[in-house]
Amino acid sequence: MEIDTGSTSWMLISTAIVLLMTPGLAFFYGGMTRAKSVLNMMMMSFVSIITVTITWVIYGHSLAFDAVGDGSGFVNKIVGGLDAVGLNGVVDTFSAGLLPDSTSDNIPNIVFSAFQLTFAIITVALISGAIADRAKFGAWVLFSVVWATVVYFPVAHWVWGGGWLFNMGIEDFAGGTVVHINAGAAALALAIVLGKRAGWRKEPMRPHNLTLVLLGVGLLWFGWFGFNAGSELAVDGTTGLAFINTQIAAAVAAGAWIVVEKFRDGHATTLGVASGAVAGLVAITPAAGFVNPLMALALGVVAGAVCAYAVGLKYRFGYDDSLDVVGVHLVGGVIGAVSLGFIAEFPFLPQQSKGLFFGGDLGQLGLQVLGPVAVGGYSFIATFIIGKIIDKTMGFRIAQEDEVTGIDITTHAETGYDLGTIHSSGVTSPNGPAVPAEAKKVDA
Repeated sequence: MEIDTGSTSWMLISTAIVLLMTPGLAFFYGGMTRAKSVLNMMMMSFVSIITVTITWVIYGHSLAFDAVGDGSGFVNKIVGGLDAVGLNGVVDTFSAGLLPDSTSDNIPNIVFSAFQLTFAIITVALISGAIADRAKFGAWVLFSVVWATVVYFPVAHWVWGGGWLFNMGIEDFAGGTVVHINAGAAALALAIVLGKRAGWRKEPMRPHNLTLVLLGVGLLWFGWFGFNAGSELAVDGTTGLAFINTQIAAAVAAGAWIVVEKFRDGHATTLGVASGAVAGLVAITPAAGFVNPLMALALGVVAGAVCAYAVGLKYRFGYDDSLDVVGVHLVGGVIGAVSLGFIAEFPFLPQQSKGLFFGGDLGQLGLQVLGPVAVGGYSFIATFIIGKIIDKTMGFRIAQEDEVTGIDITTHAETGYDLGTIHSSGVTSPNGPAVPAEAKKVDA
């Protein structure tokens, strides 16, 4: 089979910029934490690149996208096989893709695998925002491996790899269910397992560096074009539709969030515009290639406004989701996934149908509700069990005194900022530069 060089080139670019989203997430999350935790927060994202890459190559791709036997048995509805362990047989094959009648048949399967790897990486990294300031680094490393194995790879198979939700006709263009609902539910479970930060609701825990936050959201926004438009696995009209819908939803949701802030709090904030953009990007992810631009605009309004209020749920229900993973990713993902039962206009697979607003029936709406419930419920329960086992064995939370001192210095022996000033003498003064003796002399 001849390679479609145009589509393959686009997929390689998309893969690279989706991978860039994880360092972007590190900046976004790092800026939202307190100064004494910034390095640890960023390390949790970067180490996810390491652990998920290794597990993906060894068995992750196989569990997510390989078939068991002829692909028709019960086991294949739940998880993939192991014939592609070590990416065996992937290098010299072509991807059938997610969509029939597309040029994705002419993309090397190894490129498709690399693209999907970047999705697995950022899904794991997203969870870390819920447990900022207080998780043992070694425990997080172990968790990232186990969670990817037990939760992400099977869920990716359910929805994209020929599993039971895929065969029922669920619509999830680029990962609203697989990535955002999955990570958001896991974040809630892990926040409950680890408990609240020391001083939560008693001490100010504001973002320490909003410049980093804006840099991070800029990288995320940029990478999301590969995330969504790349999920067409081809270069065609749907790719362009997903691209423009991504921009529309993000921009409109950012605006909706700061409008809510202005009326509610009297100020439109940089954190608000950044969080709103992410909320819009999350909500459009499952819908990017299924809806028209006007519906993308409406979805952005709803996501931005609803998520602006949803981040306050943690105070009402008493869980310490440090960086609002639940309020943005879980809630935004549910909004996007369920919306397709109403506004989907361009279904791709024979088992999919249009939304209610475009002549569809209640069947697709029911499926769009079932997907988030099934994935969210499984992810929450499995994550809670994994977290508890790790907590009861090696311990998942650092000591309180280390948390108060700062996890960067106690865990990594580093700090994100040197607040002193280093002089030419090599001596550091915590109170600013020393005044040279000559400068103290007063001319007669």
